[in-house]
Amino acid sequence: MTEPPRSQFLSLHLIETLAAVLPVRDENAQPKSLVFGGVERHMITSQARRRAERVHARNRANAGLGQLKGRSMGVRTREWALLAGRELESAHGWDRDRAVVTARTVMEASGLKFGDPKKKTVADLTKVLIFAPADAGVRIAGRIVDRAADVEEWRDAYLEAQARAEAAKKTRRGTRTKGAAAPDAAETAVEAAVEAAPAADLPPLPKATRDAVLLALAPRDAVDIALYGRFLAEIPDSPNVDGAVQTGHAFTVHEAEQIEDFYAAADDAKLDRRRNALDFLDAADDAGAGMTGYQSLISGTFYRHAVLDRTQLRINLRVAGMDEAEAEKAASEAEKEFVNSFVEAFPEAKKNSTASTGSLPALVLAFEGERPYNYASAFQKPVDERALSAGGEGPAGPAAVRRLLRHHTFVSRRRSDLRTTRVLTYDPEIDLLLGESGVPESLVVERIEDLTP
Repeated sequence: MTEPPRSQFLSLHLIETLAAVLPVRDENAQPKSLVFGGVERHMITSQARRRAERVHARNRANAGLGQLKGRSMGVRTREWALLAGRELESAHGWDRDRAVVTARTVMEASGLKFGDPKKKTVADLTKVLIFAPADAGVRIAGRIVDRAADVEEWRDAYLEAQARAEAAKKTRRGTRTKGAAAPDAAETAVEAAVEAAPAADLPPLPKATRDAVLLALAPRDAVDIALYGRFLAEIPDSPNVDGAVQTGHAFTVHEAEQIEDFYAAADDAKLDRRRNALDFLDAADDAGAGMTGYQSLISGTFYRHAVLDRTQLRINLRVAGMDEAEAEKAASEAEKEFVNSFVEAFPEAKKNSTASTGSLPALVLAFEGERPYNYASAFQKPVDERALSAGGEGPAGPAAVRRLLRHHTFVSRRRSDLRTTRVLTYDPEIDLLLGESGVPESLVVERIEDLTP
């Protein structure tokens, strides 16, 4: 029997309950939040979720696990010059300084911007994170080695020209004395342009080498780049990728609940001295904690949502150079791994002190459609956790599951494109609730891989 064609969009919806965690923080180390339905809710940003999912899939693939084992994956970093330099050093015997300077200069001449050369900590780092295939550094190093004599001759000329240009800038800046009249607007604009513009006499990187660098940094067949996309504005002729995955911010289905947790950390050396003190005065000198502080922790039941555009995923893989059959196979594997990561992965902030990564969802709802479906509106009215007898909805977990299922059933009756609904739970109480809610047993699955047909 021929299976019916699958819809373009796979929608995933999840309810999970977390206790005393801090998976993402703002610039003041406070939990992130949003106002929705007239009350403040805790929020786990889509960026934190996507990174956790992407890294989870990459680590499994690199370890030979999961659907994407053996597939090319990406790395997002500012350290590509260092990685290429390390390859030149370890695999080709180059001196470290020579290797890093050559790699950085080649990449800079290809169009990438690096940090302030006067600051050692950032001089060899690109100004922005670059999401590229994991072997990009190896490929760049290989190109440099293949044309070592020509590249090094060009590098020396480039660095000399760059030094002359910088010296000329310093000279221009020094010609204006303290007593000179202030420049008018036109003079200021010209000076700013001169300062900002690259020196015209810098020798261009040979086209073949630049093309090799751009190819190394191009998305190519890295499956996670096809899934999550990338944007690299610094090099106009380096391809960007519209991601196939759309991710919403997770938020609590009820009003935010937060505690300020006071902690005191012991100083082992101080305690050892106190235990061995000869009299009470010595012991008193070593009294007290080694350090104290506060951390904000949140608890709550969260709704989160993501959608996979199957058409965009296949387009990305075909543009990367795969033929139709290979793109279809890779897309099918990527979809299964994406679903696995959506369910399994969790941001790792504070994981050692909160065990947050061990949580399992109360419910996962998956279905297909001809457009994305976001069910955030089901929780616009905050869940009332008072007892049912008091007019509330009871605990937030079961209440959120009931709302989500009711919302989906209501929408399904009015949207003919919704199909292949599947639900998964790791909570025995929710499993009972599914039966009480009339969810057909045929729609309830026990494994992540069964969430999609």
